[in-house]
Amino acid sequence: MINRHWFLVAMSLPFHALAETAKPSYLPPPPVISTENTLQMAGGLLLVLAIIWGLIWLLKRFSLIPAAAAGTLKVVAATGVGQRERVVVVEIDNTWLVLGVAPGHVTKLHTLDKPAVNTGDATQENTSHKDFAVQLNESMRKDNA
Repeated sequence: MINRHWFLVAMSLPFHALAETAKPSYLPPPPVISTENTLQMAGGLLLVLAIIWGLIWLLKRFSLIPAAAAGTLKVVAATGVGQRERVVVVEIDNTWLVLGVAPGHVTKLHTLDKPAVNTGDATQENTSHKDFAVQLNESMRKDNA
């Protein structure tokens, strides 16, 4: 009987008095600069650098970037004639050499004198510029008069 009374007393107590009343502690937001974000940023940077390096390698591989002329030696023109073979025109002083280039082998195909600059085209361009200048001056004189 005593056990029943203790049971009834225990059941009559309010349960919210036994419940935890403490508020949950404040959780700050995760930091903006975390290890994961830093690694993601570094990975993106490395990817961009790898793409740039790959494009430069492709441009050099297919000779789309002209090489700087050093001293008296200058590559005038080059074209591929096979998978790994090229025909290259090289200017040395006033002489052009036509060379066949293959892996591990260079052959002189022909020797030419450096061609003279074609002055006919330059005079035509200059006369067209002069014609324009003359027409512009005449037009300006008519406007002023």
